[in-house]
Amino acid sequence: MTEAVIFDIDGTLIDSVDLHAEAWQETFRHFGREIPFPVVRHEIGKGADQLLPVFFSRQELERFGKELEKHRTGLYRRVYLPHVKAFPKVRELFQRIKTDGKTIALASSSEQEEVNYYKKLANIEDLVQEESSSDDADRSKPHPDIFAAALKRLGDVDFRNVLVVGDTPYDVEAAAKLNLRTVGVLCGGFAEQELRDAGSIAIFRDPAHLLAMYDRSPLVRIA
Repeated sequence: MTEAVIFDIDGTLIDSVDLHAEAWQETFRHFGREIPFPVVRHEIGKGADQLLPVFFSRQELERFGKELEKHRTGLYRRVYLPHVKAFPKVRELFQRIKTDGKTIALASSSEQEEVNYYKKLANIEDLVQEESSSDDADRSKPHPDIFAAALKRLGDVDFRNVLVVGDTPYDVEAAAKLNLRTVGVLCGGFAEQELRDAGSIAIFRDPAHLLAMYDRSPLVRIA
């Protein structure tokens, strides 16, 4: 029986993936690197520590990596963050989960300041019991650190009774390294087959679809 659900945020609860990709692409251009949008977008879900080495050498990152990250963070918060919206029915889904007596946690590659903003945006501040962010991890997804931090905060819940909900193969891979099972959602833009290949045990369109199918989903019982 599922006792706790750990949710990713970007692309899972919040419609922010394209905006993150645009901020990265604009930042890369500022630092002299033109990267096609679809290529950048496919890396969203990773933190900067895992995303940047895809596009820049170690020597380049030693020279200007910190400056690049600072530029991207400022750009995203100033220009793109005000346009982020929550997906429909996120609060209602969380209320349904809470009514079942399950614990809800968040685990995001975003910084804590952005996690706080997203909770308020989705109107779920009073429904989240535990959370972890990039501030709690040495390495971002697909490494398991962020989920490990969330799992630790859940206390003595058996990992076999914990379910992850995420939108990227990086969520699925990170969770699997802790033997956690993942339900995939398509609203982040990754292909269904890619999520299945990574190991998702079920796929739903978005939070609203997961809510509509709740009684037949792994949120009720892990197969």
